[in-house]
This record gives sequence, C-alpha cells and structure tokens, in this order.
Amino acid sequence: MTPDDTTNEAELKPVSSHTRPLVAIVGRQNVGKSTLLNRLAGRRIAIVEDLPGTTRDRLTADVNWLDKEFTVIDTGGVEAKGSSSFTDEINRQVGIAIDEADAILFLVDAKDGLMPSDQDLAALLRPVKERVMLVVNKADNDKLDMAAPEFSRLGLGEPIAISAYHGRGINDLLDTLLARLPASATPTPTKPADGLKIAIVGRPNVGKSMILNRLLGEERVIVSAIPGTTRDAIDTTLDFDGQSVILIDTAGIKRRGRQGGGVDKYSVIRSLEAIDRADVALLVLDAGELVTAQDLHVAGYIQQAFKGVIIVVNKWDLAKTLDKNEVTRCLRANLKFMRYASILYTSAMDGTGIAEIMPQAIEVYQQRLKRIPTAELNSTVQQVLAAHTPPHKGSHLLKFFYATQAEVNPPTFVFFVNDATLMHFSYQRYLENQLRRNFGFAGTPLRLIFKTRGEKK
Repeated sequence: MTPDDTTNEAELKPVSSHTRPLVAIVGRQNVGKSTLLNRLAGRRIAIVEDLPGTTRDRLTADVNWLDKEFTVIDTGGVEAKGSSSFTDEINRQVGIAIDEADAILFLVDAKDGLMPSDQDLAALLRPVKERVMLVVNKADNDKLDMAAPEFSRLGLGEPIAISAYHGRGINDLLDTLLARLPASATPTPTKPADGLKIAIVGRPNVGKSMILNRLLGEERVIVSAIPGTTRDAIDTTLDFDGQSVILIDTAGIKRRGRQGGGVDKYSVIRSLEAIDRADVALLVLDAGELVTAQDLHVAGYIQQAFKGVIIVVNKWDLAKTLDKNEVTRCLRANLKFMRYASILYTSAMDGTGIAEIMPQAIEVYQQRLKRIPTAELNSTVQQVLAAHTPPHKGSHLLKFFYATQAEVNPPTFVFFVNDATLMHFSYQRYLENQLRRNFGFAGTPLRLIFKTRGEKK
C-alpha cells in the first residue's frame, strides 16, 4: 500500500529494521516456528497452538546471544496454493520476511518426515541458499535425531536437529547462526526504544490492521474482511517528527461468551495485555454500528487501566447518511465515562482523517506527562472546595488538608483528608472535572486517591 495524500512521509516513517541482523523463520504450517521464536526470545512472544495456521502475521523478537544481538522474524506457515483465503497474503508476508532477512531458518518436522510442501518451499529458497539454515525441529529424543539426514535431499546443506519445545540443540543452533550473520550488521549496543506506546484496539473487523498499515505507509500486517485475522499483538516502531512511537496492533476483542478456546482465548488475553502496556489506546469503532455492548466493554477496560484514549470512528466513507454532529452526540451519551476523549472520524480505506491520529495521540501522551506544582495545585483545590462544600455524614464534614500530584502517566493525585470514608463518588467526579477545567489533561483519565491523614502507605 502506498501512503495516501494525507500522510506526511517527511514526518512519519518506519524506523530502519536493519539496526540488527534479521533472521527469518520460515516453513510449512505447524512445524514449530512460534515455539522456536519463544525459545530464542526466552519468553512467550507468539501464540503457540497445535493447529495449522495459528500464526498469520510476521512477529519479531530481539535476541542476544554471546553479546551479539539480532532480530528474529516469525512468519505464517506457507500453505499449498489455494488452500485457504489467507494463502496469498501469508505467502507474500513470508516473501517479504525472506527479502529482509540476513539469515533464514528453514524449519521442518522430524516427526512428519520430508513432505512435498517442504520440497516446494526448498525450491523457493535455493536461489538464496547461502543465507539458509536447514533446521529439523521436534527431534525430541535420540531416535528422532536419526530422521534429520533424510532432509539433506532438499539440497540446502547439512540439517541441524533441535527440539524447540524441550530446548535440545538450541545452543548449537545459535552458535552456527552467529557464524552466518554478517559481522558488519552487528550494531553498537543502544538503549532500547522507550517511546510512546499506542495500542489499536476494538472489536474484530473494525479496520484496526488497515489503520496500522495506513500509519506505516506499508502493508506490515495482513488486512482481511474476515473477522479475527489478527491474533497476536504486533509491535511496530515508528519515528514521527522526532518522537519515538511504538504501535501495537491487536486481535479484535470478543465478548466473553463468544470467546473460543485456544487461539481466541490467547488473542483476547494478548489484546488486554496490549492495553496494559500502552500509554494511549485508539478505540476503533465501526461507523456502521457505532457503540455496541462490546465497544463499551473495551472502553471500560481502557478506563479501568487509566490509559489515554482516542475514539476513532472508522469506515466513515461508508456512512453516507449519518450526520457527524448526531453521531458525536450519540457517542458522548453512550460513553459518558469517557467525555475527556477526543473523537476522530476516519476511513482507513481512502485515508480520510488518518493524518490526525498521530498528532492527537502525541498530544494525549504529553497531557499524561503533565505535572502540576504542589503550591498551584493546593491553591486551586482550596478554590474548588470553597465553591462546592465537601460531603458530610451527619455533623461529620469531610476536610481536605493537603493535595499533591504523586505520579504522571497516568496523572495521579493524592488528597490527604480527615476521613476518606466520607468521600462520595459524585464529589470525586466534581473534583476531577475541576482539575480538568483548570489544568487540561485532555484525553486521559485521572487517578484520584484519598487518604486519611496518618494512614500508612
């Protein structure tokens, strides 16, 4: 996909993917590519399920071995031509990974033996055989190790037998891999990017991946009209006008009653984890459906996690009969607890409104980092208290002694009072509204903590 006219290429560009050597893991379905990625990364990066086709998009992880760093790309399993609606897209993604890689781990299965699809893929890899390592996975014991020589027939060098699940042969694999990687590509150690993290979340099939592709100016993830195409949360780093930004595309979050087992379950967990990791969430809605019960569920989770948020009404190009003012009123009425959030109307299909997303997200992030001087805060709080008397229970009046901003991202305020049990939710909402009126904090929830004076931390 080429960038649309609304995207400023001078400001928005992917960070170079070759700051470290790249290693692509390729192979047919269900040979253990995701398990190997998780093993190399030392943590669970990719969803692992004993079902063909679980991984569809490219996933990456940075690996350090013997003080050398490289990035591993996990790919979707290569399928026989026409075997599913995702075949062309997955095979194209694998091709992109192969083109980008400094080394390729061609994974085959010791238990299944040599398969016709292995031979087909080997034929595609032979033109770049100098970058290919033939890796025989699932060699879980000495007997299965004996199956490795059979794969020499593929003409891609001597096979290396491993068990990604049990960790057998991984050290030898890494030693051999390092010898294959170009020495010039090993970078000087740098501090990991710690930029603004933006999670793109919402129900399945609202256009999250297409929005990501528009922001990137390239097809980094698969876009499909079939709900549930994206299953893992996928991180992509951008440089936007000097600001380091990490975009997290996620699987659509389904209602609990409609979550399947296995992959669906892990996808929902990964999506909620993506919200937890993010600074700002793009809550993507479908203009044709607006606010559903599931949208409210996702919005509520964002609110409970105290994350910044932008409401993105996508597919606006299809909403020919809708009035924007009426839609805005509807959204505000249904998302009353999120009135601080801005609303953007976009079409990932034609690029409308996409250019507004990144500047708005950065503004929300800056609001989350705002810190109010203690003296200014307490002066404002005293004025606010004088304008509206605090709650009381009988003759027992809630008294405020002191206020301070304890944290940023999210903005957190601690109020020391005589009796925190006297605080009523309506007065808390009043305090929050007054803080916003005086100091801003657009696009982010505020965390207000009330502590009885003398109470231990």
